[in-house]
Amino acid sequence: MQVLYALESVRTPFFDTVMSLITRLGEETVFMVVALFVFWCVSKRHGYYLLAVGFAGTVLNQFLKLLCRIPRPWVLDSNFTIVESARAQATGYSFPSGHTQNAVGTFGGIARFTRRKWVRVTAIVIAVLVPFSRMYLGVHTPLDVGVAAVTAVILLLVLYPVMERSDSRPGLMAAVIAVMIALSVGYLLFVSLYRFPADVDAENLAHGVENAWKLLGATLGLLAAWWLDVTFIHFDTRAVWYVQAIKLVGGLALTMAIKAGLKAPLIALLGADVGGAVRYAVMVLFAGAVWPMTFHPLCCAMKKQIY
Repeated sequence: MQVLYALESVRTPFFDTVMSLITRLGEETVFMVVALFVFWCVSKRHGYYLLAVGFAGTVLNQFLKLLCRIPRPWVLDSNFTIVESARAQATGYSFPSGHTQNAVGTFGGIARFTRRKWVRVTAIVIAVLVPFSRMYLGVHTPLDVGVAAVTAVILLLVLYPVMERSDSRPGLMAAVIAVMIALSVGYLLFVSLYRFPADVDAENLAHGVENAWKLLGATLGLLAAWWLDVTFIHFDTRAVWYVQAIKLVGGLALTMAIKAGLKAPLIALLGADVGGAVRYAVMVLFAGAVWPMTFHPLCCAMKKQIY
């Protein structure tokens, strides 16, 4: 807590605002946008790399949160204050930091595979600033962000050589997805069968169960999308810049529409848990296979307009 008290003593309204903006780069929405941009417009292999790192990190992060059940800093020390604007997003248990896991996994992954120096430097700066912002805002301790950052770096280093060989050896990608499915099933069994103590926060546990179903649905959707692409679609990420913009903006809009639009109907029909799994499966299947099916016709249409 000494580090957090030191940061609390130097807070200013200006830096409160700056750090509140920086910390948003560790949110799930940012991860989705970056990962899908890479997957659709840069490199399928590296897109799968970011998705695999993000998935494994999320499972491990959620598992440790429920296993350790460490409260937030202001709960551990009632005299400590946080930046109030950060409270709404600081839900659940504190250890380890989900924002740090997302930021280091996403932007650290970009730094690992990019060949452009300015992109690598920018990505590394973001991967460092997001964990710092979590401590500055007072919502995580150094232990929270340190363990999350180390976990993300280990996943980046372990998965990179595997994913780099996945183009020439499709069986490797199938194995990675199989491991992801096994992890999601394992996590679902953990939150469903583990005997949590009586003092476990019921809301956090319910959130963990809901996330377990979503992760399972997402991995099953990824398996279907990958198989459809390698068997039938074979989409190409290359295109002129305005086609890339259409691919990204249109794809993100439709993916987010699916995520939001299917929520209420599927919950009403199947319940929050299974409904969440189906919704994320559909969303990933759309992003990984259905939307990429439009890339070739879209490129052809743009070429006809030019000539």
